[in-house]
Amino acid sequence: MTIAIEAPRQRELLELLRLSDEYALSLYPAESCYLLDVGELEGPDVTVFVSRAVSGMANGMAALVNRRDGSGELKRMFVLDSARGRGVARALLAVIEECAGAQGIHTLQLETGPKQLDAVALYKSAGFRSIPNFGPYVGDQFSVCMEKRLPES
Repeated sequence: MTIAIEAPRQRELLELLRLSDEYALSLYPAESCYLLDVGELEGPDVTVFVSRAVSGMANGMAALVNRRDGSGELKRMFVLDSARGRGVARALLAVIEECAGAQGIHTLQLETGPKQLDAVALYKSAGFRSIPNFGPYVGDQFSVCMEKRLPES
């Protein structure tokens, strides 16, 4: 497996985004799905990370939004069903945390949902802790917010 920073507007990544949208919308109402679209992922403060299998096929992705205040948000973490349980999400998290530190980010936050028990367990095992909902997630019963303080570079 390799993980690299890539441009989001690629056929394979657009398909991952579509599958991610489909999955989120199968669990939660549309107004509780805070999914960045490909245009937003192309923004100047967004870095997109892609996991590729040995075959070269994209099997996972995630994005880091640098808020330019020492904090960042993990967005659009998604791994294909066929690649789950193989450490793809954990590897993506490790690379994102390293990149975040290099960008001067000391606090990494994320939002997921209460029905995504595997995701919550992964984030907890990676050192994230539950926090009150922040930003657009305040008051949303379908949002679970988490945070991790990163080591100072």
